[in-house]
Order: sequence, then C-alpha cells, then structure tokens
Amino acid sequence: MLTTFGEYIRKHRAEKGLTLTQLAAKIGMDSANLSKIENGRRSFDEKRLKSLSQALEIDIEEIKMEYFSDLFAHKLYHSNCSSETLVLAEKKVKYLAQKSAKQGKITF
Repeated sequence: MLTTFGEYIRKHRAEKGLTLTQLAAKIGMDSANLSKIENGRRSFDEKRLKSLSQALEIDIEEIKMEYFSDLFAHKLYHSNCSSETLVLAEKKVKYLAQKSAKQGKITF
C-alpha cells in the first residue's frame, strides 16, 4: 500500500500500540512535531532514522527505503519532473557504485 512517510510512521506506531508521546520520547523529539510529521506538515529528520527503526522494531533498510522513496517522490512531484528522471537516477546510482568499487581496488 502506498503511503507518505508520515502515514507509514503512524501506521506502525499504532500497530505497536504506542502513543505519539511515547514514540516521540523514544526517538528524541516532542509529540507536536511528530504529529506534524504524521500529518504531512513537517519533514522527518534523516538523522533520526536509526532511532525510529529501533523504536518501531523495523529493519533500518526498510525504514530508509520508505523515507528516501517519499523524499524523492515529493521532490519530483513538486519540481514537475517526469518519471524518466527516476530511470536516469537509477542509472547514476549504478554508475556511482561501479565507480566507487573501481576506486577501492588495488592493482599490483
């Protein structure tokens, strides 16, 4: 099911039976800001992804995937970019990974 990152947090918070105040305390923020994030009026701080992952007991890779896909989708939507932009971005990620791997190799 497609959701915003805030909706994703709310869903998992509710499944864990946590109040806004409880989850906010676990990730080091106040409940008013967490409420704004869940309602799409504020962005989540990337630095808190690990603590969110731990608090909700969700794998960090899943949390990052949800966070960054939401971030990219919002940026592309608000910039009025085509879906071709994602295709090009995926190619650039592969290029950067390949370039990074080549730079790490030692040749004798």
